[in-house]
Amino acid sequence: MSTPETAPRLPLFRLAPDIYAPLHALTRAAKQGLDPVLVELLLIRVSQLNRCAFCLDMHVTEARRAGVSEQRIALLSAWEEAPAHYTGKERAALAFAEAVTLLSHGGVPDEVHERAAAHFDDAELARLLALITAINSWNRLNVAARTPVGSAL
Repeated sequence: MSTPETAPRLPLFRLAPDIYAPLHALTRAAKQGLDPVLVELLLIRVSQLNRCAFCLDMHVTEARRAGVSEQRIALLSAWEEAPAHYTGKERAALAFAEAVTLLSHGGVPDEVHERAAAHFDDAELARLLALITAINSWNRLNVAARTPVGSAL
């Protein structure tokens, strides 16, 4: 049952379907050539930071489909405390995603960028940045509109 705080606020994608297609296209393009497991880990982590239940539900489901273990999903919010459960490449990407998402906390420090650049070439970094930007946009749209968990866009 919805409370006033959680009731859907705005059926955004029904009211303005033309905004859905370009953001979906950006997300699809950003994913090209990236490991699907890494993609889902990043989408979950950014959605955790932005408290987007709609996106969390969707991407946890997708992560399971991609073969991510329940333990890795459960530990993701504390990935820095569980380094044995994530590869160096995943940890570098997660740090990069957090820095980009939390820009107001000091931007993207050089050491975070350099750590990511040690694992990804420039084209992959560009795709990561686009993916992180896209999920931040999705999160903000869905949180502000109060898109219900499990609802179809």
